Amino acid sequence: MKLETFLQQEGIDYEKDTHPSTYTAQGLAHVEHVSGYMVAKPVIVKGRSGFAMCVLPAPEHIDLRRVADALGETDVCLATESEMAELFPDCELGAEPPVGRLFGMTTVMDPQLLDDSFLVMQTGSHTEAITLRREDWERVCDPRIAPIALG
Repeated sequence: MKLETFLQQEGIDYEKDTHPSTYTAQGLAHVEHVSGYMVAKPVIVKGRSGFAMCVLPAPEHIDLRRVADALGETDVCLATESEMAELFPDCELGAEPPVGRLFGMTTVMDPQLLDDSFLVMQTGSHTEAITLRREDWERVCDPRIAPIALG
């Protein structure tokens, strides 16, 4: 299911924007003219219990030890490109929307994202983004909130 269809079914208001191709979360912030701390960047990890989607602000980097702790795992690793292609067949590689529930995954959110009222994210394409209220995103994701960025 596409992100927009999912959000419409959930009754979530959002704004969609088309922009030049961008391949990083910080690049998305640049073309959308927003702080990187408003861009929700997904990072997919794999542990013994399966895959999980970690979401943090674009400028931040993931701390796999913190992620493992948040998920109750002894260890996690980043998903490979081939695993990503299988997990997100309708998305361009690297443009996955940060909505774990849409893909049957647990979502773990870094608390730094709580600082903004709105979030910007990719829709599955390198040329489209949506902006929505952070509270609405939290409602549809039901994320675990844990400090998962490098300290």
